[in-house]
This record gives sequence, C-alpha cells and structure tokens, in this order.
Amino acid sequence: MSTADALPQFADLHLLTVLAQTRSYTAAARRLGVSKASVSMRIVELERAAGVPLVRRTTRSVGLTEAGSQLVDDVQAAFAQIEHGFGRVRDQADHPRGLVRVTAPVALGRQHIAPTLAAFVARFPEIRIDLDLSDRLVNLAQEGFDLAIRHAEAPPDTHVAWTLCDTRSLLVASPAYLQRRGLPRHPRELAGHDCLLYLRPGGSESWAFEPAVAVPAATRARAALSRARRQANGRTPEATAVDGPVVVPVRGPLRANNSEVLREAALDGLGIGLLPDFSVGAHLARGALVPLLPGWRPHGYFGERIFAIRPWAPRVPRAVQCFVEHLREALAGGFGVAAR
Repeated sequence: MSTADALPQFADLHLLTVLAQTRSYTAAARRLGVSKASVSMRIVELERAAGVPLVRRTTRSVGLTEAGSQLVDDVQAAFAQIEHGFGRVRDQADHPRGLVRVTAPVALGRQHIAPTLAAFVARFPEIRIDLDLSDRLVNLAQEGFDLAIRHAEAPPDTHVAWTLCDTRSLLVASPAYLQRRGLPRHPRELAGHDCLLYLRPGGSESWAFEPAVAVPAATRARAALSRARRQANGRTPEATAVDGPVVVPVRGPLRANNSEVLREAALDGLGIGLLPDFSVGAHLARGALVPLLPGWRPHGYFGERIFAIRPWAPRVPRAVQCFVEHLREALAGGFGVAAR
C-alpha cells in the first residue's frame, strides 16, 4: 500500500480540528452541516488510519489524546491558511455570499435585529444568516459563531469588535406598583422595595448607582457633615445625590436571565426592574413604565455600548463585514429613549 493510500481524507483531519475546538460531537456536526453519527464514524475511520486513539470520550465531554492533540497542532495552521486563501478568492465575487452565524440577546434580537433582516436579505440575497437568540455568553470559537452581538463596557482584547451604538440601563416600574409601594427617591430606598433581578452565573444581588452629574468632593463632604448633624439631633438624614456612588443590596419575588421576562413582570406591577433601554423604550414612551431616580445613573450592570464581537483572525469575511455594516446603520439611532 502506498503512502498516499494510507493518508486519511483531508476533510476528516479538518473534522478533528473542529472537534478540538468544540469539544462536542453535536457542536462539531452542527458547524460542519453533517450528522452527529457521521462525525462519530469519520473519527473512528481517522483513528483506524492513524493506528492510535485520537479522541478521549467521557459521558460529559470530548477531549483529545496526546496523539490527537499533537496531530491537531501540526495541521490546524494549514487548514486556517486554506480557509483564509479560499475566503480571499470568494470575496472577489461580484456579490458577497456565504453563511454568517450570529448570536444575540433575546430582547435585542427579537425587537431590533430581526425586524431589519428582510432588508438585509433583499440587499444581499446570497448571504444566509443563522440568528441564535440567547442571553447566555457563548464561546464563539467552540460553537462556531461568526459574530456575537453583546452589550458590554468593553470587548475582550482577544476579539475584533465593532461599536454598533450606545445603550443604557434604566430603573423602571409600573404606575400601579408605584401607587401601591411609593416612589423611591434615593437608591438606598430600593432595599425596601420588590426588585426584579437579572439572573447570571456568579451575579451579585446588588445594584450600583452614581450621581447623574459628577459631584465635587467638597460638596460630598459638606453633605456628609450635614447628615451626621441631622442624625445627632435625632432627625432623618436627607436623601440627596451628593452622596457619591452607592451600592444597594436588593431582593424581590423574581429573578430571570431574560430582560423581556423581567420587563413583563415590571409591567404587571410585580416590582422595580433594572433593564436595558432596548427592552423598555417603547413602554416608557407610552407611559406603561416610569423611569425612576432621575438624578442617578445605574452602572456596571449591562454595559454602555452594543458591540459586534468576533474572535480575532487575520481576515474578516466579506459577508460578515456586510452584516456588521448593516447593523451599524440599523442601530445608529439607538433605542428611542431620551437621556434623562
């Protein structure tokens, strides 16, 4: 048997590099557009050709053996170069084409991205979009996404990022809730209210606020002295925005990892929600929700910009570039919530 006959199919070697990234037969099959059974069968054939085990299978994950890791290290750079070269040639076509896999938060995707897709497809009929709506933070490389649309303070240094627009976190409640429980006038009063919390792994059950306008240190010092005097005289300290940044522990009847769920709960009068503007703007405009604490700005919760994020690569496919530019145009006006 010749050496050429002993070599496995290049596609199976590429499959092994994808499996090394995804750590999942299911995810690798999804990325390559084949069945999970086909992935398993092709890996078995590759191991037979190599003569050694390449993949270590457990009930919870898939990893590589030492031989599998060595093989991936040796060939993945070549496949990356092949992909890069083919992409450059494909981008010379008159019309951008290809599949763009995108993940985005549920509320942002449903309310502000999905309504723009018909116009994009009409403009670029040879580009296909896979839009996955999820509020969890996915691993783009492992799950094969080309883009993640996320609100954040800053994108990861290891990724390419485009700023799409600004966004803000807003503290809101329904008129019915405020009539029943009263209007909070200082962030500290939120500790005595029913609050609706965004559920995230390791998330803190506290909200942070800072004055909407920066307060000089001397002014804060005078305010602190005034509060101390009022307390010494048995009077209740005044609640003002000159206190400086405030972190408030909060609790309430509902936590959820989706801003639309929390928004609906706020509309139903269940409590006070701290939500992104893209989820509540229309309801503020018609008075169904009321913005609270106009002298304060929530910070450190959802992030203040919407980014399109992509793992770093020496080249960005033209189809991805087209979709990013489309989103920048579509979201350029923000979310229709005037600054307080």
